[in-house]
Amino acid sequence: MKKIGFLFIICFALNASAQKGWEIGGWLGTAWYTGDIVPTFDMSQIGPAAGIVAKRNFNERLSLTSQFNYARIGGDDAKSTNNFQLQRNLNFVTNIFEWSPSLEFNFFPYFHGSQTEYFTPYVYVGFSVFRFNPKSTHNDTKTALQPLGTEGQQGVSRYRLVTGGWAYGIGIKYDFNRDWSINAAINGRRAVSDYLDDVSTTYPNYGVVQSNSGSEGVFFSNPSPVDGFGETGTQRGDSKTADNIFMFSVSILRYFGRLECPPISTIKN
Repeated sequence: MKKIGFLFIICFALNASAQKGWEIGGWLGTAWYTGDIVPTFDMSQIGPAAGIVAKRNFNERLSLTSQFNYARIGGDDAKSTNNFQLQRNLNFVTNIFEWSPSLEFNFFPYFHGSQTEYFTPYVYVGFSVFRFNPKSTHNDTKTALQPLGTEGQQGVSRYRLVTGGWAYGIGIKYDFNRDWSINAAINGRRAVSDYLDDVSTTYPNYGVVQSNSGSEGVFFSNPSPVDGFGETGTQRGDSKTADNIFMFSVSILRYFGRLECPPISTIKN
């Protein structure tokens, strides 16, 4: 009997320290991007974001997280105070559909249901795979930009609408009780593609664009209202700087933990 009692004490301790189990939930928040059209954070150019989360806890410090996210990002030169951008007059909006696995690390020990260790800041790193499709608005009509080859791309040289990137973030988590917790985080994505906004290099040869995409392609290559602006070969974007996506998220998670103890039947006298 003493051995059985001791076993249950050990089981309880293992459950408190290991905290193995799953967390599943969802989040709501906002998203914004930085790139050629919005070089720095602009409060006026943010969009909605949401997602679902599945998290496998290995112990009180480490977990593996998988997220399926949606975000809407965009930018408009007309909202800039930069004279070059005002003359350039480009704009875009795109929906982002993303899958992102990552490894998460808690700075403090974090135990679901604990009376003392129910709060911790955390960080995570991982990667992201997402689909995007930039569109520009003119006369209240949205037009997909990638098929137009606005920087002179032709056929297979046009950028792909599925890309990847590095995922990272920092946040805080707070445990209401053993079952429910709330997480708040700032998340970043450094994209491999520089075409989230359809802008990266120089103004194209307009004859090539005309032959590939017609007058619509020429217009969206250079919608500037300034005569003579955007000559072939002059700067349209900056390919040396990557496009970035940022999200602020607040998530509610449900914890599904379990005891991981050896069967009592294996105890031998």
